[in-house]
Amino acid sequence: MFSISHWLIVLLIIALVFGTKKLRNIGTDLGSALRGFKEGLHQSDDAKSPSSTERKDTIEVEAHQK
Repeated sequence: MFSISHWLIVLLIIALVFGTKKLRNIGTDLGSALRGFKEGLHQSDDAKSPSSTERKDTIEVEAHQK
C-alpha cells in the first residue's frame, strides 16, 4: 500500500511533533502496562486454583456426612 519512504516520512513527522523523549516515555509506559496486565492474569489464575480444590474438599466432606 505505502512504500518504505512514506513510512519513514510519517515516522519523522511523528518524532518532530511528539519529540523523541516523549515517544520513549510512551513506550516505557506501554511496556509497564503490558507487564502489569500479564502479572494480573497470572495472579488471577493462581487465585482460582486453590478455591477450586477447596470446593472439592467441601463437596467430599458433605457427601461423607450424609
